[in-house]
Order: sequence, then structure tokens, then C-alpha cells
Amino acid sequence: MSKSIKIYIAILVFIFALILLAGHDGPKNIDWSPTYSVNDKIPFGLYVFDKEINGLLKKQKIERVSALTPYEFLDSKYVPDTIVGTYKIKGTFFNITEFASIDDQSMKELFYFVSHGNSAFLSMKSFPKPLLDSLKIELDSGFEHNDSTAVFMANKKLNSKKYYFKEPLEDFFSKIDTSNTTVLGYHENYKNKKRIDFIKVPYVNGYFYLHMQPAAFSNFHLLKDDHYQYAESVLSYVPKGDVFWYTKGQNSESISGSPLRYILSQPPLKWALYLSLIGILIFILFNAKRKQRIVPILKPLPNLTVDFTKTIGNLYYQEGDHDTIIDKKIIYFLEKIRNEYMIDTSKLDDDFIKKLHHKSGKEEADIRDLVSLINEHRKSYHGSLEEDLIRINNAIEKVLH
Repeated sequence: MSKSIKIYIAILVFIFALILLAGHDGPKNIDWSPTYSVNDKIPFGLYVFDKEINGLLKKQKIERVSALTPYEFLDSKYVPDTIVGTYKIKGTFFNITEFASIDDQSMKELFYFVSHGNSAFLSMKSFPKPLLDSLKIELDSGFEHNDSTAVFMANKKLNSKKYYFKEPLEDFFSKIDTSNTTVLGYHENYKNKKRIDFIKVPYVNGYFYLHMQPAAFSNFHLLKDDHYQYAESVLSYVPKGDVFWYTKGQNSESISGSPLRYILSQPPLKWALYLSLIGILIFILFNAKRKQRIVPILKPLPNLTVDFTKTIGNLYYQEGDHDTIIDKKIIYFLEKIRNEYMIDTSKLDDDFIKKLHHKSGKEEADIRDLVSLINEHRKSYHGSLEEDLIRINNAIEKVLH
């Protein structure tokens, strides 16, 4: 290893060490993304909720659904009947997310599931349009710059306390079917303007529970002061029984599978990687010099066999020995058939023609014409003419190429 290369390596190691030291004690930026992922420990993840759900929903069986769509899961539990179908399961479909992620087909299946005496608890900032239309609900977003927003339950006997969220909570139900919809919760801005954000809507034999503040179940609010009490109050409306928690898309499925994902997720390591690659590139550009002498170009040896064959062929042709040339052509043709298609060429009959047709894919009529010419030549006692040579040559070329 030359001295210059050692210097380059030492410089790269020094820069790499400086970057690691500079970023080691630096403050980490907090990710406020509302992922609502059960694996995320960031403020708006559901890691704490995932660990505490059995305590929040006491004596209720929790089944996580992460590999299937709602349609695939519920349809697999459906038992058709001649009169009316039923489900092998009974309970509450449960989903917490930022925005509606339920497809239309799954929404139809969810309606059917609820109509059979089950329920659905959905906590999200927006809901699928088919759901809103069917339940005669409209949403609105009255954006206001609030320092804090109070959330509270409609039933004061259940919980009369107001909980203040620092982030603005502008989404609310602006229109509901008051004849059969029960208001369960509100939020209130700094002007004491009360808005509906939690409702219970009957549908055939079941109920939809629609909640618009999914942040209440996030790591941030479950660990902040007494905000967990608000989450407990909301969850108290979840009917007793089995809970089918739909977590597909909330298990960090989108995490990159790259082996460099951790390095690229850490700014100091990422820049160290980039600088290393740049340094290697510079090293290659300035040091990739040719270290060996130029290899002379050697001309390939001429194929004397081909030249010899051409010479012999021309000799036969000039002598007018067409019979010999035709014989050589036939020998060459039959040898190639034996080697490539493993067909017996001792008898050129219908069986031979059919086998060659199937194995080579050539037209049967062309093969039959060639076989006829070969047999005719072999039975001929007079010398062949130049026209015979041309006919057999063209027939062989047509079959072989």
C-alpha cells in the first residue's frame, strides 16, 4: 500500500470520527407524524395503547387483524344460510387511524356485519364517504388558531371533566340525523363553541360508534397528566364482548427492507456514509491509473478448414461432378439430423418425415419434397445435372434454416 493511499484512508477515518462525535450528543428531532402505528413510540404512535388495551377494555377478548382487509376478515367469518346468513363471530370491529383507510368493498361488508347485531368503533379524523352518506352525516373543519381545545363527554355522570389538548381539534360532525343519533362527546374551542366529535348511530340491529379524536389514544395523551381518563371514558362505550382491532397498515409495514435503513435514518451516520462514498469516488478518479503494460492485440488464426472445404467444393463444381457434390450435401444433411434431432436416417420413409416434422417444426410438405428428391437421386443411374444440384441444395436449405 502506497503512502498516498494511507493518507487518504486516514483522512476519511478522521472525518468519519468527527461526524460521529458531532452528532452523538446532539438533540434528536421529535417526529410528530400521526402514524398511529402500534410499533411507534413517537408522540402520535399507538405503542402505549397497544400495551395497555387489555387494561382499558377489561375482560374483553382482543383479536388483532393485521394481515387481511376488513372485507377478507369478515367475509371469512360469514356463514351463508338458505334463509339468512350469520357470522361465526360476534363483537365490535375496532379501528384507530388518522384518515379513513377502509376500501368501499370492506365498507359494504362492515355494514353487513353491523346489521347482524354487531358494532363498529371507528376513531379517525375523516370517514369513508359511503359511511357518511348511509348514516346521513356531514363533517366540517372549522380551522381556528387555538392554544388549546377542550374535549369532554356528553354524559356528565360518566365523566364531567374537560381535558385540554394543545393541538387544535378542528374536525367535527356538522350534521347528524338527530332522530336516531346519540351524541356522546364534544370538543370546545377558546370561544366556548361546542362541537360534536363523538356519536352513536344505530344501523339495522347494530351500532356505529364514530369518534373524531384519534389523538386521545396516542402515546402523547395517554402519558400526559390525566388524559388517559378521557380515553377510558370513550372506550367505556365499546360494547362488552370480543373486539376485532384492525391494525393493517399500523404495524410499520412501510419500513424499508434495506440493510442500510438504520444508517440512513440517523443523520450523522447518513452523512458519514455519503462522505465515505464521495471519498472513495475521488480516490478512484485520481488513483485508477493503468498498472500493467498494454496487452498486444493478437489476430485470431484463420479457419483453414472452411477454406479447404470451399476449395474442394469449387474443384468438384468446376469438374462438373454434380453427383459427388449432391452426395456430400445429403451426407451433411443426414448427419445434422441425427446429431440435432436424434432421428434414425437409415430409412427415409413416412415415419422419418413425421418425426422430423414434429421435432423441427418445419413444413411437412417441404420435408416430403426433400426426401423425394434424395430417394430419386439415390435410384437414378444417370449422372445428375446442375439443375438437380440446385433443386436439392434449395430443398436442404429450406429444411435446415
